[in-house]
Amino acid sequence: RITSYFVSPPNLQGPTSAVEKKGRLSIGEVVVSYSYKNTMVESKIFTTITVADIVPSTKVITSIKLPDLSSHKLEVQYFHHHATVTSVVILNKSPIVDLTATLGTPAIAFGVEAGYDTTSSNSTKYTAGVNVSKPESCTPIVSGDKGDTIKAWYLHHLDQLKKSAAVAEISRRFSTNENTGTVGGVYAIDDLTVVRAKLSNHGKLGAVHHQVIPKSIVTISSEFDTMALDKCPRFGLTLAFKP
Repeated sequence: RITSYFVSPPNLQGPTSAVEKKGRLSIGEVVVSYSYKNTMVESKIFTTITVADIVPSTKVITSIKLPDLSSHKLEVQYFHHHATVTSVVILNKSPIVDLTATLGTPAIAFGVEAGYDTTSSNSTKYTAGVNVSKPESCTPIVSGDKGDTIKAWYLHHLDQLKKSAAVAEISRRFSTNENTGTVGGVYAIDDLTVVRAKLSNHGKLGAVHHQVIPKSIVTISSEFDTMALDKCPRFGLTLAFKP
C-alpha cells in the first residue's frame, strides 16, 4: 500500500508516504512537514523489515529511524511450543543487548531476562523466575534486582468458579536484610463487583471495593495502620464514567 499527499503553503505538509508488504514484512514511512510561520521544518524516516522463517520458527526484525541514529534496533525471535527466546540489540555507539527466554509446560515454567552493555562490559539487569501451576493454585518465585531481591507468591482458589482466592507474598532484600510478608484475599460478589483485602507484616491493612455499574466504575479503597492506632485511616474514592 502506497499513499502520499502534498499541501500548498503557508502550511506545508508533505510528502507523507507509507509502504507495506505482507508475508515477509517490509514497512517504510517518510514524513516531511514545513510551517510558514516561525519556520518549522521536520523530517522523519522510519523503516521496519521483518523476515520470517530464515530458520524454522524464527523471525528477524530490523527497525531504522532517521534522524534519530540511537534508535536502530535488531530483534531476533524464536517461538516453540515449549520455549521462546527473544534477543534485542540497540544499534548505537554503546550497543546494549537484551535477552529473554522461557521454557516450560502449563504445569511448570522457567524464565530469565538479562541485559548487557557491550561498551562497559557490565550487566544492566538479570532476572530469573519459576512458576508452578495447578488447577486450583499457582506459585511463582522471582529473583530480581540483579539477585538482590527474591519474591515468592502463593495463590489458592477457594471455589471451582475461581471467584474467591487467598494470596500470600514473601519477599527479601539481601542488601538491607529486610523481609516483607503479606497475606490477602479476593472475593467476587458477582461478575461486576470485586472485594480485595491485604495485611502486611508492617501492620498495613488495606481493602478495595471495585464495582462496575452501567457506564461507570466505582472503586472505594481504605488503609489502616494497625501499629499506629492514633492515626486516622485513609480512604479513597475513584469514579470513572463512560460516554
